[in-house]
Amino acid sequence: MSIPVTIEEIARLAEVSRSTVSRVINNHPNVRPQVRERVLQVIREHDYAPNAAARSLASARSRVIGALIPRSAAQIFADPFFPLMIAGLSESSAASGYFLMLAMITSELEQGFYNQVLRGRYVDGLIMLSNDIDDPLLPQLLRDPTPLVLIGRHPYLDGLAWVDAENRDGAQQAVRHLIRLGHRRVATITGPLTMTAGLDRRDGYRHALAEAGLPADPALAVEADFTAEGGYQAMRRLLALPNHPRAIFAASDTMAVGAIRAIHDAALRVPEDVAVVGYDDLPIAAAATPPLTTVRQPITEMAAAAVRALIEQIETPQAPRRPLRLPTTLVVRDSCGARLAEQA
Repeated sequence: MSIPVTIEEIARLAEVSRSTVSRVINNHPNVRPQVRERVLQVIREHDYAPNAAARSLASARSRVIGALIPRSAAQIFADPFFPLMIAGLSESSAASGYFLMLAMITSELEQGFYNQVLRGRYVDGLIMLSNDIDDPLLPQLLRDPTPLVLIGRHPYLDGLAWVDAENRDGAQQAVRHLIRLGHRRVATITGPLTMTAGLDRRDGYRHALAEAGLPADPALAVEADFTAEGGYQAMRRLLALPNHPRAIFAASDTMAVGAIRAIHDAALRVPEDVAVVGYDDLPIAAAATPPLTTVRQPITEMAAAAVRALIEQIETPQAPRRPLRLPTTLVVRDSCGARLAEQA
């Protein structure tokens, strides 16, 4: 086994100073192109791997991105959305030369996270997922110099970088689709209205009703918590109405699957008796019985965009903080009844 070369040996072989090699390793702009190429050639020839700790000291960076999800681990891994988002963040971070540190904290742990992790500068920047609008940790994060990107827009705070799907437009597409199929009494199972995603998808539902000249009956909008059990219980409430709705827009696939179970338990059929549309296009949507019509949000693309936005803040602190919304797509399967209508 060959003995690894040191940075001093790389400098000697490339006929430059040690500090010049360090600048090349850390991609510092103050190196002449011909000198940079000579150093890189020596590094390639000797398969030199720079010491990570030394690089961190030289650049004052950890090369670690923190992903903060203000939920318990049990909640996170019960929702298929989060593992897909976490995988996308991890892959995008690694592709950009950063490691991802995942922090799952409930409200009682938030202050400890701020004091120990952020103030200790263990991460170069932070991506915060699915935060509540009034999350008490967010004001502290805004006062801290650590670069921050939200996944999910915030309705009140300006100057934040965030990445989100076109939630209102996606919900509007879903409800328009049900209305086009002839439904005039469309209900919704909303997500938590303390979260922007819940509010935006609820508002998209209302917008579609208004543009079709249909009233927004408060009894037809039931708030749940993005879980299958929440969707099940909300659907039971809707089915208990004297004239229960024949079409449902659920603001997540997980809640839609719970709603379908409640419909089946009531000895009703999907879509013949009740049409159902979800939101997310998670793997469970295509596997549902019947396969679920849903709104696809670009989870992997959102993760990649959030990582790019955060790294831009880390590496170019003066870069503007720009919000970004990514488009959604309606995916038509069997649960809405469109294919039955085509066959009629």
